[in-house]
Amino acid sequence: MYPIQRNRRLRCNETIRALLREHSLSPDDFIVPLFIIDGKQEKEKIHSMPGYFRMSTDVLSSHVKVLWSLGLKSVLLFVKIPDALKDNKGTEAINPDGLMQRAIKTIKNAVPNMIVMTDVALDPYSSFGHDGIVEEGKILNDPTVNVLSKMALSHAQAGADVIAPSDMMDGRILKIRQHLEEESFTDTIIMSYSAKYASNFYGPFRDALSSAPGFGDKKTYQMDFKNRKEALIETRRDIEEGADIIMVKPGLAYLDIIRDLKNNVDAPVAAYQVSGEYAMLKAAAKKGWLDHDKIMIEQLFSFKRAGASIIATYFAEEAVKLI
Repeated sequence: MYPIQRNRRLRCNETIRALLREHSLSPDDFIVPLFIIDGKQEKEKIHSMPGYFRMSTDVLSSHVKVLWSLGLKSVLLFVKIPDALKDNKGTEAINPDGLMQRAIKTIKNAVPNMIVMTDVALDPYSSFGHDGIVEEGKILNDPTVNVLSKMALSHAQAGADVIAPSDMMDGRILKIRQHLEEESFTDTIIMSYSAKYASNFYGPFRDALSSAPGFGDKKTYQMDFKNRKEALIETRRDIEEGADIIMVKPGLAYLDIIRDLKNNVDAPVAAYQVSGEYAMLKAAAKKGWLDHDKIMIEQLFSFKRAGASIIATYFAEEAVKLI
């Protein structure tokens, strides 16, 4: 006897499939990462990230207007700092006239309602390429946190809506939150990279910012990718310290972590589809091995299905033109 219940009935045509679809994508789901450099009319190709660019602030001004016209309303800023301005103290990171601070103001002048998120970590500013102050080969936690809190405040003062600490120092969320509160930036959002793994997927990003560590690796502060429970411990602590949104980075290889956090914490979960994930698809598509657009959309839906409310992705512009 044939079964009374036939699951294929609910897949018989596109209209039915669309009616019953569990997840959707919209421009509101995406954060657009942007790489900023000094200069005028500069738009540099990033060779390990085909189709992506570093841009000067004047180019940035025009670009964010295009993003807004596409419905993309959130950007996450990263800056490439000249080597001459790098040191082991994060001096340039707290410069009120620094590149990050000027980029924030540029965007707010061009598109006042654009949500501006800023990376808070010392590696772009460090002469050692690490996310913290270095002493005798070790990354110092508490002195780094002090600088990060000042850095976060300078971003808020410049007009940033969301502070995004990516450094993985212990206690930095509490210190940043306290500093923002003391200076009356009570509405500034903190999106913490709560589960950031010491991943091998970051290579093209480090090329983009020339921020690869000058010695060793980042395993004493970024998480061991062999661990799962640790992500929940880190995330709960960040929320207790004042994080409003939590992030998992990288994305595709960590969908289990996204789902764990979605199931166990109340804060919105963001996922970062990182540079290596972007570069792999670009390379495979160029070879003709994969259908770029179909795989891109499938990957983005995997984040939503896993539980991410927000997706930071280099594919954002391409994706919104399809969805």
